[in-house]
Amino acid sequence: MLAAAVALPAAEFHIDQPAEFARLVPAGAKVAKLAGDMGFIEGPVWVTADGGYLIFSDIPNNELKRWSAAGGLTTFRKPSQNANGNTLDLAGRLLTCEHSGRRVAMLENDGTLRTVVDSFDGKKLNSPNDVVVKSDGTLWFSDPEYGLRTDPATKQRVGKEQAANHVFRHDPKTGKTTAVVKDFVQPNGLAFSPDEKKLYVADSGTPRHIRVFDVAADGSLRNGAVFCAIDKGAPDGIRVDKDGRVWSSAGDGVQIFSTKGERIGKILTPEAPANLCFGGTDGKTLYITARKSLYAIQVAVAGASR
Repeated sequence: MLAAAVALPAAEFHIDQPAEFARLVPAGAKVAKLAGDMGFIEGPVWVTADGGYLIFSDIPNNELKRWSAAGGLTTFRKPSQNANGNTLDLAGRLLTCEHSGRRVAMLENDGTLRTVVDSFDGKKLNSPNDVVVKSDGTLWFSDPEYGLRTDPATKQRVGKEQAANHVFRHDPKTGKTTAVVKDFVQPNGLAFSPDEKKLYVADSGTPRHIRVFDVAADGSLRNGAVFCAIDKGAPDGIRVDKDGRVWSSAGDGVQIFSTKGERIGKILTPEAPANLCFGGTDGKTLYITARKSLYAIQVAVAGASR
């Protein structure tokens, strides 16, 4: 899958738990640069159709990109309304968080792009950032204010209608949107545990940590607690592997945490990552969107199913 990549020097790692890290990252694994010279890339999602390919966002260049080993880098959709996070729903349709569109949009199988949710309590969303889908079909997304322009005179976000920056749950069957957490500074990446009993949410504002919540049967979140802190930069996109470990973007690379929130180690990268996802034919390629470039490394564990 990485045959077309530009090889970098041997990957550098920071290892906290040698035995556990060796189970996750094979000896001799190397970070490979797949593409570069983009604006600021985010929101990778692996699509298994057509032999497998990656979709991700180039936010300032207002487009969605597509990468595959066979076809290299191409434009998937432009304009993208400054898209950020992407994922697939249960039917394999692409869900996209749009900054300037201020909505979560869905690409239907017939190519139609439609709004799934763009408001809460009759007010526009801020700038949806990341989205995940639970096995019951509900959409969970973060809504920080990063996509809103700041007035240089007042330092206020222009056009902000929401009183705060929430994490939302949207049920497409009923059309109901619920604010499930209201006390984040800048909620960002989200990921469910493999059994969906826990939801992890990154706060890339001043806390710079990842919180974990118990997911109740009624869709509410309980017992919120700090799961781990990021020591370099801030957490942005996060993913969970099939065994429940949390993989987080950070200022120095990808940081890996045990289910107890203990850091196992870091995959250090040439540019600071904003997001990551598992993909490839066996689900064991870690794709990393890092500033202007797309990177990948072969790992020894696959991601959780969603």
